Amino acid sequence: MPDKEHHELPDTGDIGRRVALQRERLGLTREEAAVRAGMAPGYLQYLEEHPSAPSGPGLLRLAAALETSVEWLRGGGTNTPPGRGRPAGRPRYLELDEEECWARLSTHGVGRIAVTTADGPAIIPVNYQVADGAIAFRTKPGSAPSAAVGHEVAFEVDYVDDAFRRGWSVLVVGRARAAGADEARHLAGQELSEPWAGGEERDLWVVIRAERVTGRRIHTE
Repeated sequence: MPDKEHHELPDTGDIGRRVALQRERLGLTREEAAVRAGMAPGYLQYLEEHPSAPSGPGLLRLAAALETSVEWLRGGGTNTPPGRGRPAGRPRYLELDEEECWARLSTHGVGRIAVTTADGPAIIPVNYQVADGAIAFRTKPGSAPSAAVGHEVAFEVDYVDDAFRRGWSVLVVGRARAAGADEARHLAGQELSEPWAGGEERDLWVVIRAERVTGRRIHTE
């Protein structure tokens, strides 16, 4: 029977993309996620790569294994701003150690750099990568993010899970510098994606060597 709260059925192929995204966020291999969900790894691979959806019980097990909700896997609430829901029962505020901070940083690709520009303070989203205990991102010389070079800056990444009313944030503080030619080529060779902003030559690599890394998360029972 159709869900009365939704007038349109989501693209079933979107379930596979969401499964793969959440699995990667948790740092799980297909085999590990399949074991958690009680299904064959080959079937999980099929779900991720084809426009199909598991049965109701299978979807429930998969959502639990991936620490999310059936609604999220189906695409529900995609247009709802994060953080608007009420807090979960018995939330706990926990500090993250440095190792866990880096583990979470490595699962994401977009963060926010805080810099001081000619027009005043600014916080700009950038595509980034983790490289040898540092944060690296590519930008255009003369752009707002390039103002980080030569200064101590703050870099932040966060994640909000509205389904379970939990989330985390990690803050990196350190001095930023421009990468040399050899280092820039090395970083470009490791780059997983092009900057989303696109449209311009972004040949300046900025590296933030972490001097302080802190993080926190909201955990729910």
